Amino acid sequence: MLSKLSERLFNEVRIFLKNSRYCLSFTAAGLKPDLAAVIARTYKEAGNWKQARGLVLERNALQTRSLASAKRLESELRQRLQLLSEPQLMLLAEGMSDDRLAMAWLAVLKRIELTVELTRDLLLNKIQGSDPVLRRSDMTGFYEVCEQQHPELQALSNSSEKKVRSTLLGMAREVGLLSGKANRSGLLGTVQRPSLSPQALAMIEENAPELRVGFLLKPKQKRAKA
Repeated sequence: MLSKLSERLFNEVRIFLKNSRYCLSFTAAGLKPDLAAVIARTYKEAGNWKQARGLVLERNALQTRSLASAKRLESELRQRLQLLSEPQLMLLAEGMSDDRLAMAWLAVLKRIELTVELTRDLLLNKIQGSDPVLRRSDMTGFYEVCEQQHPELQALSNSSEKKVRSTLLGMAREVGLLSGKANRSGLLGTVQRPSLSPQALAMIEENAPELRVGFLLKPKQKRAKA
């Protein structure tokens, strides 16, 4: 169930960023791999997204306390999943927990540019360097760069900004990009590569090899033409 505060933050983000390249509506859902799998299975059953949406809401498959909350949650998750290929959706629907997690994160990467920038421009550099520890100052610097490129981020209220940052960091931690707990000294954890099954890796390579960076894997080098 979305609290009144979460609903207000969601609406605020939607209004400010309606016409922006950045999509920050992920604050309405977080990662939610198990719920994403529910929607993927319902899509498999229904055969199309319109009927799947109806079934999810009719059955309260996402276990929300209100229809309004169900609609927001379903909408955000569905818009991500619609960007996955059919094989990726089926792995999300039928795979083991690690595979569901990987496909849910892949869907997030396809929809939310901010997550790609975080992994490509900050986390990958940390893990490739000699300092894999993520600090609060690292995140502050990252957001400052983002705000220079997207001035609309500066229009967010403090509460909305905190929600965006905490949700983004929470998703990174949940998918396995970050280990350890944050502490008062400013340490957020240690950057690490998440566990990927051969099947999940193949699905990433299938139609989104450029998103290898979202799992802290180096982009594949293009072969030179003979």
